[in-house]
Amino acid sequence: MLGMESKSKYIPLKELEIYQSSRQLSAKAWSIYQRLDYHLRKNWGDQMISSIDSVGANIAEGYARYHFLDRIKFYYIARASLSESVEHWIDLGFERKIILEEEHSEIYSISKNLQIKLNKQIKIAYDAKKKI
Repeated sequence: MLGMESKSKYIPLKELEIYQSSRQLSAKAWSIYQRLDYHLRKNWGDQMISSIDSVGANIAEGYARYHFLDRIKFYYIARASLSESVEHWIDLGFERKIILEEEHSEIYSISKNLQIKLNKQIKIAYDAKKKI
């Protein structure tokens, strides 16, 4: 469930598929971050983990917003953070051989699925706004 299909049914944040996917992404990133030495953490890892964790944080904040436009704004920010995280930081880490090919593939798979779900969630929020 995406969370807004039905006005009468509230889905807790932790059961929301886009939030669960963002947490999966964060867990993958954290496992990479934990094995970094101090130098790599400070120069690449801190930025990478912050941008990936902000995806879930913005989904959570958007989901808690009552007004549709506020909600949509945070979903857009989550989608932009997802792009920054994966298309920049994760790719950079892969280029620099910080990230293994298998990790890179798993993260890309999760992120593509999450991007589709975020786009759908944005559309659902727009459609719900039109109904009132």
